[in-house]
Amino acid sequence: MSRPLIIITGASSGIGLATARVFAREGHPLLLLARNRQAMEALGLPDAMCRSVDITDREAVLAAVHEAETALGPADAIINNAGVMLLGALARQDPAEWETMFDVNVKGVLNGIHAVLPGMIARRAGTIINVSSIAGRKTFPDHVAYCGTKFAVHAVSENLREEVSGHNVRVVTIAPGAVETALLSHTTDETIKENYGKWKEEMGGVLEAGDVAEAIWYAYRQPQNVCIREIVLAATRQQP
Repeated sequence: MSRPLIIITGASSGIGLATARVFAREGHPLLLLARNRQAMEALGLPDAMCRSVDITDREAVLAAVHEAETALGPADAIINNAGVMLLGALARQDPAEWETMFDVNVKGVLNGIHAVLPGMIARRAGTIINVSSIAGRKTFPDHVAYCGTKFAVHAVSENLREEVSGHNVRVVTIAPGAVETALLSHTTDETIKENYGKWKEEMGGVLEAGDVAEAIWYAYRQPQNVCIREIVLAATRQQP
């Protein structure tokens, strides 16, 4: 029996890349979206359509999803994973960094949802998985704007779940703690990056991207009548 199409944004590195490997392992055709097409193609995954798409470009997202669904069938799930983390104290942070985070972390999620939701409602089936953060549930030093974006993802996810549950569409929020990815490298404040690195060392290490990918797979593989509304996971020694 053939498996349905899965769409993954931010699939060129970190959690997105690890999730692509997990779903490919389980036999799903994939639409992988990220700006770095070469990194996605280097995975060599079977039945994977890789497209260089900026998640903030709504028309490009729609076009890529239409192309994939035409070739591979309707999307059964989208994993809205694309995101950036630009930490900074609000009094000193460049406002352009706030705009980038809201464009990618919030509008990008909405763009992904927008591309698949009408079809899922019409078919009365589908799963939307939004990768948020533990920073969408509680605050941290130097995270003001970033927390704002992730609190928004949590709110969007919960309100959307209420809106579409009657159409048999599931909405799942994944909220990881610190994960060993390139996300921190986007931060421009070197002192913040240094302190964050020390914090990770003090707790004896953080989650791996594959840990989060397996949590995403767990939520997805439940029967359609079971919605794991939220998974919060972190390294055992991570306190906040």
